[in-house]
Amino acid sequence: MGGFFGVASNKDCVFDLFFGTDYHSHLGTRRGGMAVYGENGFDRAIHNIQNSPFRTKFERDVDEMKGNLGIGCISDTEPQPLIVRSHLGNFAITTVGRINNIEELVKKSFTEGTTHFLEMSGGDINATELTAALINRKDSIVEGIRYAQELIDGSMSILVLTSEGLYAARDRFGRTPVHIGKKEGAHCASFESFAYLNLGYEPFKELGAGEIVFLTPESAVTVAPPLQKMKICTFLWAYYGYPPSAYEGVSVEKMRYHCGEKLAIRDEGIEVDSVAGVPDSGLAHAIGYANQSGIPFSRPFIKYTPTWPRSFMPQKQSQRKMIARMKLIPVDALIRDKRLVLIDDSIVRGTQLKETTEFLYHSGAKEVHVRTGCPPILFGCKYLNFASSKSELDLIARRVIQRLEGDHNAKLELYSDPNTEEYAKMVEGVRKEMHFTTLKYLRLDDMIAATGLCEDQLCTYCWNGKE
Repeated sequence: MGGFFGVASNKDCVFDLFFGTDYHSHLGTRRGGMAVYGENGFDRAIHNIQNSPFRTKFERDVDEMKGNLGIGCISDTEPQPLIVRSHLGNFAITTVGRINNIEELVKKSFTEGTTHFLEMSGGDINATELTAALINRKDSIVEGIRYAQELIDGSMSILVLTSEGLYAARDRFGRTPVHIGKKEGAHCASFESFAYLNLGYEPFKELGAGEIVFLTPESAVTVAPPLQKMKICTFLWAYYGYPPSAYEGVSVEKMRYHCGEKLAIRDEGIEVDSVAGVPDSGLAHAIGYANQSGIPFSRPFIKYTPTWPRSFMPQKQSQRKMIARMKLIPVDALIRDKRLVLIDDSIVRGTQLKETTEFLYHSGAKEVHVRTGCPPILFGCKYLNFASSKSELDLIARRVIQRLEGDHNAKLELYSDPNTEEYAKMVEGVRKEMHFTTLKYLRLDDMIAATGLCEDQLCTYCWNGKE
């Protein structure tokens, strides 16, 4: 995953760029970068943020960089922004998304005259560099962005910084958001809608799917209109989006409350002592559940964040597991001999939630009834890299299907339907493996209803495999 932020200002923009980019730190853990344009031309800084936050790595750069135009990013993949010299002029570029047909596009680029790409340390091609190469095949940046979006299988939202202003482009199907903010003498482009509010900007517009705007300090002009089809990622509301954000006018926090409410409605009659959310990803769902059911909300464990605030750090799974366990501090009076409903946003591999449940039992819980804020994840995301699974057998639901059918690809349409016997067997298989007292997932139809949007506007691929 990843996030970006861009500024066009009639004053030095580095302060806004620094904090606007920093507000996207929840979206990635590997690389951070900023590029600016000012009197001395382009300047850029990229740092590894795996072991310390973006803010601490860029404090010196903020003092040294100068410019009134800039873009910044948090990336879970390639180093960026990149600075490019081409027949279109010099520009900096940063992207959010995923390219599934990289090899095909690299071959096409070689055929059409590109001489080389720089390999990253893992031997991969930098997706942002490839996107820049596609843009450069056309006679203008706008034409080039459209061309790149048409050829890319996957998803690619783009910020391009030039000496005159910056282009902001939402991906072709709007799977990720791009918001435009405005204040006197400046405009900004942001993945998250909240990232510019404390910097004095007011919401101006949210780009439509495939829309491209050109930002200057004085204006935000649409240079390529929105496309008709939109498939925004529903998992943004379920997990990735930060609570104060909104996408397509739908509040992330309120949507999660609605998910919790719908879980509670289908749980009517359950006898427990309190409702808890896994911090921080399940708290909003738990509040919604408690408000709807009348069962008291409690915090039986507290997440200790002062010394390790980043939930995905470090990169090694064994170390992540240890730190995830160390972060949760039990509150004995709210756990011992209690029957708990525990809500998390999702179950992907199942490792962390299983350990959390064992932690509660070890701390004296009598029962742990688990509810999740989204349906069973049956398909690895092929648009946004929201999970680092290498195989769909990393997904606990698919492993259970493998045990039940001898083939993890069998009957997936039935296993994704909450009204089938197959679905019930799969859920019970997950419950047994995870040692929950009971387990229920949010139904997909309830999740869609919680957004208030039409189903055909939403990407639900990871739950039902439908594109």
